[in-house]
Amino acid sequence: MRVAVFVGIAAVLVIAAILTTGAVTSVVQSGQNPQNVALSCNAALGPITAEGPGGQTDAANLTEEQRGTVTLIVAIGKERKLPPLAWQITIQAGMTESGLRNLKYGDRDSQGIFQMRPSMGWGSVEQVTDPVYAVHKFYDVLEAVPNWKEQRPGDSAQDVERSGFPDRYHRWESMASHLIGSVGDVADPAGCGQGVGNLLPAPTQAAAKAIEFALGQQGKPYLWGASLARQDAYDCSSLMNQAYRSAGVILPRVSKDQYRAGALLPVEQAQPGDLLFWAYDPGNPVTIHHVAMYLGDGKIVEAQQTGVPVHVRPVKWGEPELVSQAVRPGV
Repeated sequence: MRVAVFVGIAAVLVIAAILTTGAVTSVVQSGQNPQNVALSCNAALGPITAEGPGGQTDAANLTEEQRGTVTLIVAIGKERKLPPLAWQITIQAGMTESGLRNLKYGDRDSQGIFQMRPSMGWGSVEQVTDPVYAVHKFYDVLEAVPNWKEQRPGDSAQDVERSGFPDRYHRWESMASHLIGSVGDVADPAGCGQGVGNLLPAPTQAAAKAIEFALGQQGKPYLWGASLARQDAYDCSSLMNQAYRSAGVILPRVSKDQYRAGALLPVEQAQPGDLLFWAYDPGNPVTIHHVAMYLGDGKIVEAQQTGVPVHVRPVKWGEPELVSQAVRPGV
């Protein structure tokens, strides 16, 4: 990985709001902000992914050495007063780079938990293979990453690591979320992942009910081609279909057809409950391959891909493949 330029450490202690399903309904319908509750994690920013059964299984298979590395990552994160999202990012990076092991070898001169390269300025061989140094160094660089608190954990891990395979850090998202709960003593890490910030009022009553349904499915596994008769697993469009069906609005089954199932508006003007779409060619709706529900405050709820359960994550209007029009179902 290439060296990242970092600035001085700036520890941030985060106070956040946790939303129950009932609270979400109230906020969506009334437009009021949820009551703030002091937590040990930032509910608005992360953990991004609610823990699912796959993450728990992966965590159970870790060795004593791997769990020791996780314990160190969490302990140093707490010492530095970093939110659990930082621990999650670091766990995902370490699992991807070394399997959370302090390796004395790697690609070229890469070594240690995060495969840091002495030749690229990460420190001496002795330093990068010292787990305490390596974890602190990773946190130093992470804190210098712009918007690391506002994007998916795997993307932040990539910003630190600068890997030639940027998508691989997402593989361990669910496991890392589970570990910050079980090792980090964060109560209900999945609940922390449900935070959506200060929601705006939904434009329709149907949208409010659809949001309530979709948020209630967090943590359930992704299943491509999931039947509309089941509510234990979803793909992107089946989640949208069932969410709006619960509100009395019938949508087509697949995402590219759902794009034609309501009023179009500029994506930057999307309101809670509106559908956002991703396409291989954003200018050609025939190439749409993904759909998610906008929640307001720059957040979406989605069933994204195999291995990643239904979750809430931030969205950026300029992100790759995002279609420039949103859809308001039932209008």
